[in-house]
Amino acid sequence: MTRLRDLGLSIGRLPPGPLNAITDVAGVRVGSVTLIDGEGPLVVGRGPVRTGVTVVVPHDRIGLSPVFAGTHTLNGNGEMTGLEWVRESGQLTTAIAITNTHSVGTVRDALVAADMAHRSARGSFWSLPVVAETYDGALNDINGMHVTTNHVHEALANASDGPVAEGSVGGGTGMICHEFKGGTGTASRVVGGWRVGALVQANYGDREHLAIDGVPVGLTIPRSVLPSAWDEEEAAAHAGAGSIIVVLATDAPLLPHQLTRLAQRAGLGIARMGGNGGHSSGDIFLAFSTANAEALTSYKAESAGAPLTLTMLHDGEITELFWGAIESTEEAICNALVAAETMTGRDGITAHALPHDALLDAMTRYGRGPAAR
Repeated sequence: MTRLRDLGLSIGRLPPGPLNAITDVAGVRVGSVTLIDGEGPLVVGRGPVRTGVTVVVPHDRIGLSPVFAGTHTLNGNGEMTGLEWVRESGQLTTAIAITNTHSVGTVRDALVAADMAHRSARGSFWSLPVVAETYDGALNDINGMHVTTNHVHEALANASDGPVAEGSVGGGTGMICHEFKGGTGTASRVVGGWRVGALVQANYGDREHLAIDGVPVGLTIPRSVLPSAWDEEEAAAHAGAGSIIVVLATDAPLLPHQLTRLAQRAGLGIARMGGNGGHSSGDIFLAFSTANAEALTSYKAESAGAPLTLTMLHDGEITELFWGAIESTEEAICNALVAAETMTGRDGITAHALPHDALLDAMTRYGRGPAAR
C-alpha cells in the first residue's frame, strides 16, 4: 500500500503522529471487510461485487462509557444514522460504521446486535448506532445487498489500533473520488500535547477541481488522457457528485460544542482538495474525544446526585486543533487516492487510479515535488 508520504509528498505544516492515522489517538481501533467478487455484466443479487464495511471503535468500552461528540453536515444528500441523539446528548454511544448507501440498515442492525452481546440480558436496553454511507453503484451491485451482519461482526473482530488499510478497502471498496479510484484514507496531526486523526470514505468531486497542496493536479490529467469511470456509467451526469464521510478523533479534552466546531473544519480540508459540497453530495462529519470517557460511564443509582468532574480545553487553545482537523482530513483524502488501485466493476466500468508518476510530475512542475520538501 502506497501513501502520499511514500512518494516524498506531504500536506500542511503540523507533524503527523507515528502512524499518520486515526489510530494515533490512543484507544481508537479500525477494522474493515472488503468484498470483491465476479466480473462482467450486472446481475442484481449476484454481482459483480465491489463493496464492504469499515468500523471505527472509539475505545473498548464504548457501549458502557460514551464519549463526547459533535457533528456537522456540509451537504445533506446522504445518511449518517444516530445523529439526532449525538446532537441532543453531545455523546457518541456506539462504534461507527461506514458502508454503501443500500447497506446502512443491515449494518445498523448488526451494530445493535453487537452492542446487545456486551450488555446484561436483564433490564432495559436501547442502541442508536452511527452508520454512514457513500454510493458505490457505478462499480458495485449496490442493489444486491451483499454486506451482511456477519461482515460487520468480522470488521469489529479485526479492528486494530495499528496501521489502517487504505484505498479500495472496506466501505471504500467501490468508491470514486475526483473521478479517480477513491475509497478509505486516514491521517493524523500532533498539536502540542494532543492528537487529532481523520478517517474518510471519499467518493466525491470533479476531476477539474482536484488540488493537492494547492497544485491543480486534476487539470494536468484530463479525461482525454485518463478516462473517468463516469464516462462509461449510464448516469454520466453524476460526475462530480457522490459523497464523503469524515470521522475525526482526538484525545484533547473537548466538550460537545467544541467538537461540533472541530467537525465543521473537516469541510475546509475537503475544500482545499477541490470539493464544494455540491447539491447531490452527502458530506457528513463526526468528531469525538476520547477524554472524559470514564466520567461518562453508564449512570448508576448509587451515584445519583453526585456531580461529574470533567476536563475541558480552553477555547483559546482550540485554533491549532482546527488546523489539525483540516490537515488530517486533507491528507486522508490524498492517502485514499494514492493508495487506491485501478478497479473494474460491474458492466466493465473502470475507475482508474491516480497515476503516481503524473502526480509527481505535476507537483514538481509547481514547486511542490519531493525535492522541494
